[in-house]
Amino acid sequence: MKWSDYKIDKITLDDKNYPESLKSIKSPPKALYCRGNLKCLSQKSLAVVGSRNVSRYGRAVIDKFIPALVVEKVVIVSGFMYGVDTLAHEATVAEGGVTVAVLASGLNQFYPPENDKLYTKILQQNGVIISEYEPEAKTKLWAFPQRNRIVAGLSTLGVLVIEAGEKSGSLITANYGKEFGKKVFAVPGPITSPTSKGTNWLIKEGATLVTGPGDILGVKSERLKKSTKPELSGDEAKIYESLSKGELSIDELSIDTGINVVALSSILSMMSLKGL
Repeated sequence: MKWSDYKIDKITLDDKNYPESLKSIKSPPKALYCRGNLKCLSQKSLAVVGSRNVSRYGRAVIDKFIPALVVEKVVIVSGFMYGVDTLAHEATVAEGGVTVAVLASGLNQFYPPENDKLYTKILQQNGVIISEYEPEAKTKLWAFPQRNRIVAGLSTLGVLVIEAGEKSGSLITANYGKEFGKKVFAVPGPITSPTSKGTNWLIKEGATLVTGPGDILGVKSERLKKSTKPELSGDEAKIYESLSKGELSIDELSIDTGINVVALSSILSMMSLKGL
C-alpha cells in the first residue's frame, strides 16, 4: 500500500480519539486530520526536533538516542522536515518503532516531496501523519510555527532539541514546550558549531542537558539498547576503530591506520555503501 491508499480520519476536540496531551495547550487545534494509527497519539511520546542543516555530530546523536527510545516503546514525534526531523522519523522506522509526523500542510500536499517513501513507511510501521489543515491545503511559511505547537503539545516526555541554530524553528518548538509545562532537553554541542548555538543557549536558559537517552527516561544506561558494533575484519575494522574515536581527515586516518590514501578512499566508499 502507498500512503494515498490509507484513509483520512477527522477528529475534533470532543472526539474520544483526540489526544489528551493536546487538549491542555493554548489554542489547541479544533480539528485534526489523521492518516494512520490514531492510538499512538495517546502513547508515551517524545518530540525530537533540530536543525535542517544537520551535521555529522547531529546524525551520531540521533543514532545514539533513537534505538534506545524505541526499545522503551517511546513514540517519536517530529515535523517531517529536512534534517533532524526526517532523520528522527527514518531512524525510528528503521528500528521498528512508531513515529508521528506533524505536517505544516494538508495530508495530500506534504512537504518536502522527497519524503514520499518515508510517508508510506511511517504508516506501514503503525505510525500516523497528522495536520490541522484540510487535506489539500498547501504549505505556507506561517504554518511551520503553528505546526511546532502541535509537535510540542503531543509529547508526554518532553521536547528533545538535538541541534539548532540561533534562529532555528526548533527553538520555537522548545519555547512552546516550556510554555505548555513540558520538559525541554537539549544536547550540548561544540561551541564552534553554528548548529550548536541554539542548544547551548537553551541549556544556559535552564533546559536539561542530556548526553544519552537515559537522561530522558530516568533509567540507568545499562538498561538501554547499546549500538551493536558490526563484525568487521582487516582494513575495515582498523578504519571503524579509528573513526570511533572521533572525526579524522583522510590524511589523519591514513596515518592512524597505516593504509595509503588511495586504498583508503576505495575502502571508505565501500563502507559508505554498506551503511557503515
